[in-house]
Amino acid sequence: MSTSSSGSAAQDAASQLEKLTLTNRPEGSLAARCVYWIGVVFALLHIYFNTLGTLSELWVSAIHFSGFALICALMVPMVECKTQTGQRLTLVLDILIGIAAVICCIYLIGFEDALYERGVTFAQWDWVFSISAIFIALEMARRTTGWFIPVMILTALTYVFWWGQYVSGVFNFPGLSLETVLYRSYFSGEGMFGQIARISWTYVFMFILFGAFLVKSGAGDFIIELSRCAAGRFVGGPGFVAVLGSGLMGSVSGSAVANTVSTGVITIPLMRKAGFPAKFAAGVEAAASTGGQLMPPVMGAGAFIMASYTQIPYVDIIAIAALPALLYFMSVGFFVRVEAMRSHATSVETDARPIGEVFKEGWHFLLPLAVLVGLLIYGFTPTYAAGLAIISVIASSWLSKNPMGIQDILDSLAQGSKNMATTAMLLIAVGLVVNVVAMTGIGNTFSLMVTDWAGGSLLITIILVALASLVLGMGLPVTASYIVLATLSAPALYNLIAQTELINLMIEGGLPEAARSIFLLVDAEKAQLLSAPMSEATAQQMLALVPDDFKGQLLEMAVDSQTLAMILLSAHMIIFWLSQDSNVTPPVCLTAFAAAAIAKTPPMATGFMAWKIAKGLYIVPLLFAYTGFIGGSKTEVLTVFFFSLFGIYALVGFMEGYLEAPINILLRLLCLASAIAMMWPHEQLLISLAGLIVFVGIFAYSRKVFNRQTLTEETIAESA
Repeated sequence: MSTSSSGSAAQDAASQLEKLTLTNRPEGSLAARCVYWIGVVFALLHIYFNTLGTLSELWVSAIHFSGFALICALMVPMVECKTQTGQRLTLVLDILIGIAAVICCIYLIGFEDALYERGVTFAQWDWVFSISAIFIALEMARRTTGWFIPVMILTALTYVFWWGQYVSGVFNFPGLSLETVLYRSYFSGEGMFGQIARISWTYVFMFILFGAFLVKSGAGDFIIELSRCAAGRFVGGPGFVAVLGSGLMGSVSGSAVANTVSTGVITIPLMRKAGFPAKFAAGVEAAASTGGQLMPPVMGAGAFIMASYTQIPYVDIIAIAALPALLYFMSVGFFVRVEAMRSHATSVETDARPIGEVFKEGWHFLLPLAVLVGLLIYGFTPTYAAGLAIISVIASSWLSKNPMGIQDILDSLAQGSKNMATTAMLLIAVGLVVNVVAMTGIGNTFSLMVTDWAGGSLLITIILVALASLVLGMGLPVTASYIVLATLSAPALYNLIAQTELINLMIEGGLPEAARSIFLLVDAEKAQLLSAPMSEATAQQMLALVPDDFKGQLLEMAVDSQTLAMILLSAHMIIFWLSQDSNVTPPVCLTAFAAAAIAKTPPMATGFMAWKIAKGLYIVPLLFAYTGFIGGSKTEVLTVFFFSLFGIYALVGFMEGYLEAPINILLRLLCLASAIAMMWPHEQLLISLAGLIVFVGIFAYSRKVFNRQTLTEETIAESA
């Protein structure tokens, strides 16, 4: 890729991103210059907080809120005004709101001790600043993500101190005083400055800053060019470039929309030039960019939140998440291959250089990722690892023709803060909802309701979670949707998957002696059956005898702690994967709309195409639930991955009626049967092998048909 084309692509991506995300103030304006320098200072402060700082977490969370509220206020106007007078008035109001956020932070730090000395009784100014801080958080969330989140937060907060007492049934809540709600929302480490805010200013910020440094160093251009070299010249190669490039970019960017516009401005025109339909090209880019949210190490902030919720080390989570993410990208690649054969999409001649030359020139861009992974494996915390990886980005850039100078470093610091602004405001605001769930216990109630609606069926529960994620995704960004769903429904999924494990132990007669003692208390006669294998129906009947209050204790006695941890991670992974579907599922699918804007295709039709291509979002979570894909032995994990890989390809053949050539209805049904044989959780290797043999046979037959058609076309062309 030439320098001019690379620069042009970057400009196009920036232009598209500006149109599709926030309405920022013009570059070069006073507000933009203030955002730049505040961003630089704030990034340096966060590096200090995450490495050498000793301030309390509550204070740092408050500083984090105030600074990003100020940046958001200056970046995104309260309202759009056409007149110069209106713009000036809006800017003054925005500055006042930003300053108010800073004062709220100063007040909390300065008067926190005075509040406790009064016995946590509010004085007049405590009311003013706590309400002001919550209002500012809601306003910044409105500016950056729309009205849905503020309305949801107001509904949740008023439920606690006002209308919850008037609700009948399981959701009746006696209510807390407004003073208690404000205290827990603002002054304590539970609300807007609680666990979610701590994740924001530690893991999320440091990795977004790391991504900003990588992009500024030129790693983004290197990734795209390397993808073009690796896949661009194959049949349908531009489609594979989209898949590979989006996967690599997503591993550090963590934003599906940004991923779409940064890689899509290159890959979508290439796909169209190769012969892919425009709608398909946009759908592939949207589906592949959505997968960037699933790709370690960033995972759109999901890995950090999962680590906090499950107490499983971050490095373990990203190691477990790698194969499922690869499976998803391969599933998108299968659609690309099928469409390339059907549309006769050819390889295209690009200006890409030989892959060896590109790698030789840009290999140093991979060093920061190697440093990051190495430090995590060695035992460094993610924040320290990210900080040292940022330094390695600067150091490795000096091995290139364009080493990063002081201005580049300042630009990266400022860009990292600007990239973080929306996410920071979102996470701080959502922290208020999480606090309401904790205060009211509504999460456990909701989980019990989901279990009751599903009738104890794990599959129906997953379907209900998928529907809930789709509805939430219409108004919430992916990360917020995951947080809300995980808070509400993760316990239900965890209990159902854990009970499935418990039933399997009972069927095999492998229940530990300690766990049998609970059954002795319930029904001493039937407890004798546990000493030998039993049928599934008997096991379920016996488990139904155990009161709900004892089931948690029974699980802890029967299933080892490591297995339970992996089951909890499976529940969160299922929810996290399903929460991504709002990116590609109509009627609100921002990633698909971004790709449609580049491809100039109908947004809704592009959304449906992306939804079809992104079927891995639904298949892989089923593997999490019903197989040992998470938490199994290495052999089990690799076996599930291998057969699922071919199983998804067979499913694509069934859906499309095409592999290397058209396949008739009988072969399509055989493809479906082979897919089920390879992915159904039967744990019978012979059945999986039989399904694989059937699919390979169908694939070979379709390839033979393709070769015959090609030979016929060549013969006709020669005779003509």
